Amino acid sequence: MHHSEIPAPGSTAAMSPNAARPVTPAVSVAMSVYNGERFLDAAIASVRRQTFADFEFLILDDGSNDRSVEIARHHAAQDSRIRVIARENRGLIASLNELLAAARAPLFARMDADDVCRQDRFARQVAFLEANPDHGVIGTWTEDIDEYDRPFVTHAPEHPVTFDDVLAIIEQRSPLSHPTIMARRDIVRAVGGYHVAYRHCEDYDLWLRLASVTKLANIPERLLSYRHYAGQISNRHAFAQQYGAAVAQLAYRERQLGRPDPTEHMQQLPAVEALDRVFDTPGLSRQIRDKVARGAIYSRDAMRGAGFPLLIDHVRDGGNGPELWRTVMRLVLFGVPLRAMRLAIALLLHI
Repeated sequence: MHHSEIPAPGSTAAMSPNAARPVTPAVSVAMSVYNGERFLDAAIASVRRQTFADFEFLILDDGSNDRSVEIARHHAAQDSRIRVIARENRGLIASLNELLAAARAPLFARMDADDVCRQDRFARQVAFLEANPDHGVIGTWTEDIDEYDRPFVTHAPEHPVTFDDVLAIIEQRSPLSHPTIMARRDIVRAVGGYHVAYRHCEDYDLWLRLASVTKLANIPERLLSYRHYAGQISNRHAFAQQYGAAVAQLAYRERQLGRPDPTEHMQQLPAVEALDRVFDTPGLSRQIRDKVARGAIYSRDAMRGAGFPLLIDHVRDGGNGPELWRTVMRLVLFGVPLRAMRLAIALLLHI
């Protein structure tokens, strides 16, 4: 659909998108963009078509060198709800915190530049938060699509629906899909927003902190189409996500025990060998290294990068088993035969 073809959205607030805006909108929609021209038009259009129209739409271009700014400004020229912020590249976490600070509305909704909202997404989430004042964050289930808008098959479990279900799994995996969430802005600000040290898993760390002060849940409806494609960040940084998630879980347990979070003011996470000292717990470094190494064996990027040295250290400390032997062949398929040979030798020497 071309920009000019987007119809004026309907509204539970009975408001035209180009009408005079109230001083404070009901929702601030936050989108950070970096070289997102391929899918950006469809993502913005899906927000503009929401049946709940009382929102401001903040689009921050994080130093793109493609047509992202042009596309965003084209939409802004047609829709007064859109405000485009363009500046040099500072990274996603800096962008999200800037958007959180700029948000004027009491509700803060996330949207990624490569996904597509269902038309009633905002209406359903606003209604939930109005009906459940004890909940600070509401996400939704997603429909998985590929780069051509075709169904994409995944075997990931559904996100938990109730807060009790969230608490049951939050120490194992993320309970929310980041681009689906709508949150009470002041609660997110009160816990410090997105922590810079948790690059590539900043959302999971935030859910872990929020779970101690408010309730989180998901609407069991597929209100957003989540796009999967080869170049997306989650595919390129799987190892950093795994390690960051493991440290975020440690920090969560410290807070649950009434102790301070040693990572709260860090600019970057400690190296794995420093975890014993940082968390004052002997044996923690080895425990986390072995856990992350076992999880990294399925990731091409991890095994071609920083995950492989951790795996070798894990084997030297006695790690073994059929899955590690299968990883030898996996490394050949990943295009790193010398690393396959090193792993095989390490396994043989430590049988």
